[in-house]
Amino acid sequence: MTLHQKSRRSRLPSTFSLLSLFEAMATPHALDRYLELVDPMTTVRDLRAEVTAVHRSTRDTVTLTMRPTQQWRGFEAGQFVQVGVVIDGVRHTRCYSPSCSQYRDDGRIELTVKAHPEGLVSQYLHRNAREGLVVSLCQADGTFHLPRPRPAGVLLISGGSGITPVLSMLRTLLDEGYSGDLTFLHYAYTESDVSHRSELDAIAAAHDNIRIVFAYTDQEQGGDLHGFFGVEHLRSAAPWYVGAETYLCGPPGLMRGVENVYADLGLENRLHLEEFAPPLAVVTGDVGGEVSFTESGKVGDNSGLTLLEQAEEAGLTPAYGCRMGICFTCTSVKTSGCTKNIKTGETDSEPDKKIQLCVSVPVGDIAIEI
Repeated sequence: MTLHQKSRRSRLPSTFSLLSLFEAMATPHALDRYLELVDPMTTVRDLRAEVTAVHRSTRDTVTLTMRPTQQWRGFEAGQFVQVGVVIDGVRHTRCYSPSCSQYRDDGRIELTVKAHPEGLVSQYLHRNAREGLVVSLCQADGTFHLPRPRPAGVLLISGGSGITPVLSMLRTLLDEGYSGDLTFLHYAYTESDVSHRSELDAIAAAHDNIRIVFAYTDQEQGGDLHGFFGVEHLRSAAPWYVGAETYLCGPPGLMRGVENVYADLGLENRLHLEEFAPPLAVVTGDVGGEVSFTESGKVGDNSGLTLLEQAEEAGLTPAYGCRMGICFTCTSVKTSGCTKNIKTGETDSEPDKKIQLCVSVPVGDIAIEI
């Protein structure tokens, strides 16, 4: 190659430059907005997924098998993804944990969604999910996952829809040929509320080192345990728990119960948590101040609730996803005032600062760009 040829090649636009050029020509809409008119799964930048199978194993859950677009980078068992759907012309995003093994060889992911009574997205998916439905997707995130090397003993505890990330851990360990002691302890109201029940029974029957334990809180017959978590349940399900690593995901009551027991036993460092319920904002008697939503011109007294809740009470509809400080969908700019993070307890009085509405409460007067 001559110097002249090298010089000509160096001046050729890169793929990225060509892409930027095409997008500039497509202004005001990104290139993917035009491509989706032809095929929603043909994208340049946007990550999406197409539902390829739908299964309902209980009256209020739906399991979706989805094929992500080529941008998908995979996940670690226990992590979550953000799923977006358009309902009545408005895009809504929620966080769900894949329930399949991280090694699934067809490149697809599986989500099991429980339809909560007030869950807009979960209710929508439960009613309307079908083969061919295309949803928006974000890359996997979250720190709730198994360590390497794998622990010699693993106790997985879940309740309700919290089954999904720990089921993913179980399936992943199975694919790795895990040979240590492993107990999967799942809490449900009754036997009919357990999703993936037949698969879990089959796993227990096929592996001598794996024990599946079902605990029912509203059913006194059947199952292995009854009532709520306590030391007795722990000792019964996994007598070797002291030397094991425990991974927990479930509703607030179960989470608190397990945390308290582990604290009493001095095993806090052996317990790893994934919370899927939002933290509770504690309203005190001395909140005071006004909340100004500057873009909408609305002003109201500070009720002590999170800024997301106060915005909704004011009739505003800011975007949100997880409502528990994970996905950053509800981030807005605080132009002035002080806020407190209800997860960490930290306060922030820096002006023109991006904050998460769902975990921030005002401390006195505050102005926020909504």
